[in-house]
Amino acid sequence: MSSIRRLKELKHDIISRHAHADNLKALTQVLTTLSLFALLWWAALMSVHISYWLTGVAVLLISLFTLRAFVLMHECGHGSLFRTHRLNRAFGFILGVVSGMPQYVWSQHHNFHHANNGNWEKYRGLYTTLSVDEYEAMTPAQQRLYRGKCSIAVAPFAGLIYVIFNPRFTWLKGSIGLVSHIVRGKLAQPNLSIKAHAASFETRYWKSNREYWHMSWNNIVLLSVWALMCWEFGTALFFTIYLISASLAGGVGIILFTVQHNFEHSYASDGSHWDYDTGAIEGSSFLILPGWLNWFTANIAYHHVHHLSARIPNYCLIKCHNEYRDLFTGVTRVKLSHIHKALKYILWDTRARRIISVAEYESRAYAG
Repeated sequence: MSSIRRLKELKHDIISRHAHADNLKALTQVLTTLSLFALLWWAALMSVHISYWLTGVAVLLISLFTLRAFVLMHECGHGSLFRTHRLNRAFGFILGVVSGMPQYVWSQHHNFHHANNGNWEKYRGLYTTLSVDEYEAMTPAQQRLYRGKCSIAVAPFAGLIYVIFNPRFTWLKGSIGLVSHIVRGKLAQPNLSIKAHAASFETRYWKSNREYWHMSWNNIVLLSVWALMCWEFGTALFFTIYLISASLAGGVGIILFTVQHNFEHSYASDGSHWDYDTGAIEGSSFLILPGWLNWFTANIAYHHVHHLSARIPNYCLIKCHNEYRDLFTGVTRVKLSHIHKALKYILWDTRARRIISVAEYESRAYAG
């Protein structure tokens, strides 16, 4: 019997045994993370008067705690960190402010990824992985740009755009569009209420009033924190620390997410052949990380278990993996030293239904 078939038969038992949130463990994780995050910010701000080397160390640690806050926020979006929806929503919002991301809106997009993991017709990752045919149709300059975009060197810049620029820009641009729509509507149909005009507004930046108001409050709180920190410590000092730490955290997060789905010959099906559980096992990697990095990433390296069921909390992932390790023999292991190699697998071979590297594509092209 194949491991996928056995997994399907045991999946219900696996989830029922390990999908149990613990409020005390979750609260300990969140409060520890936020307390140390605040302490490190204080250390970074104070250390500039002593040694820039100390400030640099503090900034690196801030980036790691920002990454941990993001992963915990992500888990709140799955509703698996705490037992209740109310606690997941409240702490998810706080962690979203800390990590720079509107949690509720982000979680809607992320849940779409979970629902379609391995179905590359519907979801192609943060870098929008190109198919072989799409890559082949590019000019040489466009191909070089695409390869460069998916590199470690560019990751901090991509992280800055992803966690700092985009959430602010899309909210501001969408809000300006909403106000303009309401004003034009009022001029054309003054008898209709503002609410009625707002309801007819369409944008790709949010799908509901709830998403918009969550984006708004996230940005209002975060921008208020920025203003207070600049007023208290100076704009240059605050944003130097903030932008560097956020860029590093975002870059590492993007790299980790990418190699959890883009690796040598990872499962990349079309819609007609796609299977959810195969996507979890053959389309999600198991990152072999040192213990300290597993702590900072809240065990998200056990990504195959996470994709088997997002209801399993991070503090149960290792135990679940160890208990059912015989079912996970087909999961690709990616060591920390192999991440650079995994990032080279950036093309979707639609015929073989797997991810290949540019070098593999070129060798086939020359052979043909």
